[in-house]
Amino acid sequence: MSSPRDRITAIASRMLFKRGVTAIPGSGDNLREAGLTSLDMVNLMLAIEGEFDIEIPQSAMTPDNFDTVAAIEALVSVTAKAA
Repeated sequence: MSSPRDRITAIASRMLFKRGVTAIPGSGDNLREAGLTSLDMVNLMLAIEGEFDIEIPQSAMTPDNFDTVAAIEALVSVTAKAA
């Protein structure tokens, strides 16, 4: 099974590819600067919830928590432990 970082990177890469971006984002790359729109960020959040079978609390649905793969990975880790 892939690591959480690999799974998150794959989701972000697929979304970026739909925007014409073929580069795979690094763990610290800003996903909005890479090409994701605000609607993409909502879809990213939903995809992360589905991939990891978690529910992200509304209080954690902030741009900072979805800026980078590393930030999403930290959010997933905290959310999964709280469940």
